[in-house]
Amino acid sequence: MAKTKRQIIEDLKLIDIVAEIIDSRIPISSQNPDIKEIIKDKKRLIILNKSDLACEKENKKWVTYFENNNISAVLVDSATGKGIKDAINEINEIYDKEKYEEKGRIGKSIRIMILGIPNVGKSSFINRIAKKNTAQVGNKPGVTRQKQWIHVSDKIELLDTPGVLWPKLDNEKIALNLAYTGTIKNDILSITDIGYEFLKLFQKRYLENLKQRYKLNEDEINDILQIEEQREKTLALMALIAKKRGAIISGGEIDYERVANILLEDFKNGKLGRITLETVGDGSQR
Repeated sequence: MAKTKRQIIEDLKLIDIVAEIIDSRIPISSQNPDIKEIIKDKKRLIILNKSDLACEKENKKWVTYFENNNISAVLVDSATGKGIKDAINEINEIYDKEKYEEKGRIGKSIRIMILGIPNVGKSSFINRIAKKNTAQVGNKPGVTRQKQWIHVSDKIELLDTPGVLWPKLDNEKIALNLAYTGTIKNDILSITDIGYEFLKLFQKRYLENLKQRYKLNEDEINDILQIEEQREKTLALMALIAKKRGAIISGGEIDYERVANILLEDFKNGKLGRITLETVGDGSQR
């Protein structure tokens, strides 16, 4: 990561605009706090990717938040291509044509560096905007290993970079948000622990979503809600979902790892609804 950071700083000399891809569901946690310092006075565009999985109302609030901080922002769903034209229009809008004509760059293409932490959809965005499978796409973090130039049109060139995660995750909430969305590999945190923390959060904020997805009836839920101890309450809810989904091993024991995988996959695929875990009003912007 240190090597990648040095390379990014060196490549910035070639760049007109920095486009940072973040996850619309976790706009705070999916930003690398070092990027602002690294890019300094370069023009910046925030791509709120995976916007189809996030709350529509919160999406609009985040765009306004960035714009109020003098940072251009657009909503994109790289899976379907929605918002790609908006991104291109915004690139043309913020490009300081006169400044670069003064430097003798008349007729040259706009050069954009694509930055973002692993698994926010950088490669999917690049393939959509380039209209071809130029960047390697994977469902695991860390697919892009080296930088590469991508020709989009006569007016736009992209510089893709490896996903850069800050070296120390000392904020538990941020670490968990990254785990929920698949940015942190499963071998760093236990999948069962991630699933437990995820369900503890969801039972407080999105209980109705859980009821609908797993067909939990009111009597079953009310019995669980009567449990005073938080850990026992969450484990009881995991057990109930396990029974609904057949996540039972021999002897009638609960397969907590399988339940955790079910919960996290349903969240990542939007089957629990359009959910934004971090709102503008959280007051925890870095």
